[in-house]
Amino acid sequence: MLPDIKQILYASDLGEHSVPALRMAVKLALEHGATITFLHVVEVLSPSTEALIDTHFDPKVLAELRKTGIEDLRIKMTRRVESFWAEELPAGKAQALSKPLVLIEKGNVEEKILATARQMDVDMIVMGTRTHSALAKMFMGSSAQRVMQHSDRPVLIVPLPAD
Repeated sequence: MLPDIKQILYASDLGEHSVPALRMAVKLALEHGATITFLHVVEVLSPSTEALIDTHFDPKVLAELRKTGIEDLRIKMTRRVESFWAEELPAGKAQALSKPLVLIEKGNVEEKILATARQMDVDMIVMGTRTHSALAKMFMGSSAQRVMQHSDRPVLIVPLPAD
């Protein structure tokens, strides 16, 4: 029996050139009648960076900056979806596909993508990756590579142009 694809998790770093991965997620959603969840993970700062920031900002100001920063991200993600739906979906297709649920998580990128995929019981993860030199891959790896290695569900990796 062929597997159903009813729910897709599209994970994005919101890079300027990440649209090809969104195109692929939308194409798959249209072909399979699936829904899309648009996830962005905000990486946690190191303890030393957090301590440095804490010494320069009043706690109330810092809390407000964090709150407005997350809201600004949500607005950016929503605008990206609105723009994509208006500019790239063929006539009649926009009504066939509901707009994605927009999620912002804070933490380790790979862990949050995998945890969200499990919690939502998605059928597939779609994400992009930029080309890196072999040396950079050996020392750093990539989020996409680590998600693919640890996922218990299909992961589609879309090559992206460098920012």
